[in-house]
Amino acid sequence: MSKDYYKILGVDKNASADEIKKAFRKLAHEHHPDKKGGNADKFKEANEAYSVLSDDKKRKQYDMFGSAGPGMGGGYGTGGYGQGAGFNASDFGFDFSGFNQNGFQGGGSGQGEFEDFDLGDILGGMFGGGSRRSSRQRRGADISVDVELPFSEAIFGVERAFKIHKTSVCSECDGSGAKKGSKMKTCHTCAGKGKIIEIKRSIIGAFQTSSVCGTCHGSGKEPEERCSVCRGAGVIDRDQEIKVKIPAGLEDGETIRLPGGGEAISGGESGDLFIKVHVREHSIWTKEGHNLTTKLDIKLSDALLGTTHTLKTLDGDILLKIPEGTTFGEILRVRGRGVPTTARGRDGHRGDILVHINIIMPKKLSREAKKMIEELKREGV
Repeated sequence: MSKDYYKILGVDKNASADEIKKAFRKLAHEHHPDKKGGNADKFKEANEAYSVLSDDKKRKQYDMFGSAGPGMGGGYGTGGYGQGAGFNASDFGFDFSGFNQNGFQGGGSGQGEFEDFDLGDILGGMFGGGSRRSSRQRRGADISVDVELPFSEAIFGVERAFKIHKTSVCSECDGSGAKKGSKMKTCHTCAGKGKIIEIKRSIIGAFQTSSVCGTCHGSGKEPEERCSVCRGAGVIDRDQEIKVKIPAGLEDGETIRLPGGGEAISGGESGDLFIKVHVREHSIWTKEGHNLTTKLDIKLSDALLGTTHTLKTLDGDILLKIPEGTTFGEILRVRGRGVPTTARGRDGHRGDILVHINIIMPKKLSREAKKMIEELKREGV
């Protein structure tokens, strides 16, 4: 009988690889047989499903033929739990191999210690946060701001400056936290280790946790004299002016990312600044790719006989020639006056202006005009 691997993992058939991995990780944590309350059959089933859906080739075959197709099934291997194709416990940031049947690691009494165990690692994995080991680079928060632009500035690009209040690197000490000229010494809090180790006890026994030292922020060093501005933190809350070049041709709702423009953090890298652009509508022009479009109303006589029209563009007036016999809905093109583009090999190139013609029909005709039209009618026009 064919198995529904998507249903086993609890994901949609159009689920991404990341969604499939997260679903499997959740089930693996829940049903791992070496964990108290684990279910070997469900773990095996989830592992088999993941081994197929995580492999693009196998997933394509499964979508065509089901689990009874060529190369399907198995995936569990003969090397015990977690050793089959597609699953490696270390890939997902957890290891239950040290747990005994009572759910504890170490001696049968349940009081063994977790050596170098960080509770944040396993909890983070269980709830989708991934590993949070102290060796990981600390990073400040991202910031998102909204900027509204006139239509013309969005078309041609502009440089904007604005102020935001955020945590920034201290300009006095350049983030070191030390007074200028001051030497660094071994951190008195962590003894130069950069982290604080604590022994904690819970219902599953004693374990130790580690956290980044709040004094040296993980560096293991502290200044002999602290910066008087940031008081040794290396960062400070302040208003900061941000200048950003907004490229030509941005669409409404597009986002610009400035790496390092977000919140600064002691002993780590700054987050990013995301600028969401909102473009005001124009009364005449609209943007279609690299082209600018507009509608132009002309009289019937101008459509029949042709004329010239002064067209107000975003960067100056141009004379638009209306050819004889122009029809309703016809599009007249003005090359090279549209949206600038910096496509590779085409720097300085611009799209076109597209003018959609709308012919205004007269509601009333004079006697003379009617006679002229009757004459045209007799001529078959």
